[in-house]
This record gives sequence, structure tokens and C-alpha cells, in this order.
Amino acid sequence: MTPRELLLGGFRAAVASVQATAVLPPHLPESRPRDGRLLVIGAGKAAAAMAACVEAERPESDLSGLVITRHGHGVPTRRIEVVEAGHPLPDAAGQSAALRLLDLVRAANPADQVLALISGGGSSLLSLPVDGISLTEIQRVKIGRAS
Repeated sequence: MTPRELLLGGFRAAVASVQATAVLPPHLPESRPRDGRLLVIGAGKAAAAMAACVEAERPESDLSGLVITRHGHGVPTRRIEVVEAGHPLPDAAGQSAALRLLDLVRAANPADQVLALISGGGSSLLSLPVDGISLTEIQRVKIGRAS
């Protein structure tokens, strides 16, 4: 084995070890909610991959939800909606999706189980400025132009 092959093999093993399908299943709820549903919410660059993993691991569950991921990181899902938005610079798509996600959580009932899938990038993708701060102001701060 050449040094290059060794390094590439190590890199591939490291990447494989942090994939949603390798990490997430042991941490999922063991059973579905008795009288409610499993509401999946999330944000981050891996949110869509994690949502697809939840669907694959819980095909019998009454689940639905919404996750927000970076443009170009969406994956097909059947019951959990995936919205692509701006990262590292938050955008209107993320702000709109964050409002929808908040509404979903507010509408949950006590019998529902809420599963939050958060990964790196969640702070940009889940931007929901408080009253008095605009999305434009947040974008300026993120790019270093606070004036």
C-alpha cells in the first residue's frame, strides 16, 4: 500500500464514519408516539441526509416535518419536507422556512414527539431575526460590513 492509498483510505473511512446512516440510528426514539406523531424538524448542512435516514429507519412511524439545509445539499425524502437556503450567508428562503418550522412546533400537541436534527450550519440556515433586526443587518454582520 502506498502512502497515498493509505491516506485516501483513512480519509474515506473518516467520512463514512460520520454519515447520518452511521451515526443517527442508535440515537433515534425506540418507538413511535402512542397517540401522536413523530415531528421531525432540523437545520444544518446534514439536515436533509439525517431526515432521509429517519425516514428509512422509521418507515412505520406517523412522521412528518421540515428541515432546512444548504443550497445543493437536499436529498429526496417522502414525508419530511426539505428546504434549501443560504449558508454561510442567511437568506430569505431560510428565514421563511424558519418561520414555517416554528409554526410546525407551535402546532404540535402533547402526544407528539419532536425530533430536532441540528448539524453544522444550523445558525445560518435557521435565521429568524427578532423584531427590530432585519435579515439584511444579519447578512452585513456575517460578511463583516456592519455599517
